[in-house]
Amino acid sequence: MWVKLCCLLLYFLALFVLARVFEAVAWYESGFLATQLVDPVALSFRKLRTILECRGLGHSGLPEKKDVRELVEKSGDLMEGELYSALKEEEASESVSSTNFSGEMHFYELVEDTKDGIWLVQVIANDRSPLVGKVHWQKMVKKVSRFGIRTGTFNCSSDPRYCKRRGWVKSTLIMSVPQTSTSKGKVMLKEYSGRKIEVEHIFKWITAHAASRIKTIYNSEHLKEEWNRSDQYRVKIYLFANLDQPPAFFSALSVKFTGRVEFIFVNVENWDNKSYMAEIGIYKTPSYILRTPEGIYRYGNNTGEFISLRAMDSFLRSLQPEVNDLFVLSLVLVNLMAWMDLFITQGATIKRFVVLISTLGTYNSLLIISWLPVLGFLQLPYLDSFYEYSLKLFRYSNTTTLASWVRADWMFYSSHPALFLSTYLGHGLLIDYFEKKRRRNNNTDEVNANNLEWLSSLWDWYTSYLFHPIASFQHFPFDSDWDEDPDLFLERLAFPDLWLHPLIPTDYIKNLPMWRFQCLGAHSDEEMLETFPDSESDSESENKEVFSSDRDVSEDDELSAFHRCSEGERRCSVEACSCASHCCHHEPCERKASSCSSYSSRGDLEPDWSAWPSDMLHCTECVVCLENFAKGCLLMGLPCGHVFHQNCIVMWLAGGRHCCPVCRWASYKKKQPYTHPQPLSSEPPS
Repeated sequence: MWVKLCCLLLYFLALFVLARVFEAVAWYESGFLATQLVDPVALSFRKLRTILECRGLGHSGLPEKKDVRELVEKSGDLMEGELYSALKEEEASESVSSTNFSGEMHFYELVEDTKDGIWLVQVIANDRSPLVGKVHWQKMVKKVSRFGIRTGTFNCSSDPRYCKRRGWVKSTLIMSVPQTSTSKGKVMLKEYSGRKIEVEHIFKWITAHAASRIKTIYNSEHLKEEWNRSDQYRVKIYLFANLDQPPAFFSALSVKFTGRVEFIFVNVENWDNKSYMAEIGIYKTPSYILRTPEGIYRYGNNTGEFISLRAMDSFLRSLQPEVNDLFVLSLVLVNLMAWMDLFITQGATIKRFVVLISTLGTYNSLLIISWLPVLGFLQLPYLDSFYEYSLKLFRYSNTTTLASWVRADWMFYSSHPALFLSTYLGHGLLIDYFEKKRRRNNNTDEVNANNLEWLSSLWDWYTSYLFHPIASFQHFPFDSDWDEDPDLFLERLAFPDLWLHPLIPTDYIKNLPMWRFQCLGAHSDEEMLETFPDSESDSESENKEVFSSDRDVSEDDELSAFHRCSEGERRCSVEACSCASHCCHHEPCERKASSCSSYSSRGDLEPDWSAWPSDMLHCTECVVCLENFAKGCLLMGLPCGHVFHQNCIVMWLAGGRHCCPVCRWASYKKKQPYTHPQPLSSEPPS
């Protein structure tokens, strides 16, 4: 997780540097920066009209360029970045969707239950034509959508009772605006009563109703009273301008930030005495002043602070965020961090996407689970001071120059999603390259794994946990070679009882102790190897075959192995020796202990117990093939202490019986070492 977080921070740093490079290139080619002011006199009539439309000021009665230019100057300073964004927005021919309401509940859910937005709905009465034609309605939808106003159409034929109850007997336009200045307040519906059915007249009607919610100040005494008053609003934004009504974007923001920020319009058109404005630091108009408990902030002096809806919206969200804003931000960051797993994970392509889906599900689940106690924590009544200190920290940090750069970069990359995605992909490919190079230097095999190999290993892992219980191994190797024979799967389908048996790899057999059976007074190892080369070579080659073969061994191979083992033992039985002692608490071993002092017919040779491991039980017979141990034969012991012919016990274990043939102790589990009793004296009793 920390690796992905570091990669994400490195990506944000790269975006910041790339934005500065773009600014330098734009300055080198055109000779101006985005924050540089533009003289409206040098602009054409079309560009000036575009700026007024983006700010939400009507210009239908202004045919002269001079009047349009003066209206632009009265609404605020124009920067190169705002002009570029407005022209790009006008060139973009994106179709804005409009909602078609299906009935009363749909209308209530979206319009009447929405407390922080403006809706414009065209109601079409039964057997009537719409008030606004299709062409004009599309223009209207595109015009008002710039300011966050949502649109829809309600056809009374879908719910005539609701239209009758509302009194909609003829086609009309309905506008919904929050009635109070508190968050989540009531919504009032206003009906258009104008005679002219034109886009500009309808837009003026909308902006007039939206501006009526903004507190307006017309004289200096009222301004002084309002400036010195302290009420529930901690953040206030003032617009000092010589306009009849505030711009549409300013009114739309007042609805969007209802209950969080108070919007105040100061109309200085007929002021003779502006001395109090000079006292509070307002020397020019128009000015957008943000007043907080920490001081006064002049909006428009830093990077990206344009006179537009989008720029001011991002600025106010950073100063006075909602819990939902923080949740959306954390959701975006967590998903960007999770997508880094697609490039950090090495190996097969399918493996990358499987790990990515798993990471996305895990991170999003943890994020939602983490937010639940936070929401409950914020509802406590004793955390008002904590909430205020948090907002104070936001205001301090987001009024800095660095924060203005970050907001400007966010608006730039969000308006160019292709650039954002391409830079993210390039950053991920670089991470993939360096991660692959690092793992190759560490000799990691998973870099070269293909899709089929990884899917095969994934299927083996899935079937091992789905079809078998999880066995608790002690000192058991984690790496295992899975079977590729489909007969085992078919066998388990045919016999449901076998599904209860754990699937255990046979790698542990290589770690079991092995030694040769020797007798006291026998020839040396070199002589024994020279005398019996065939027996040893047969045993070792057979051992290699067992480890390289599959787990399921047929009965014919097992019987032939037993015959080879018996023949080898008969060849070695010339100097066979008998048991000295047999120590085990099981009944078969106790019966064998009674004959522990018997000797062979050729010579009275006693087994050399010093060559045996200390934790092995002393015996001279293999209970698998029921043959005595011959001198020089290869033996193998199990963790329980019982000893067998190496060939016999390997065949037993490789056949799927992972337990001791005598005591049934698991052959892969350790056991407490056995303490041998004192050896019996070889002297005959007197």
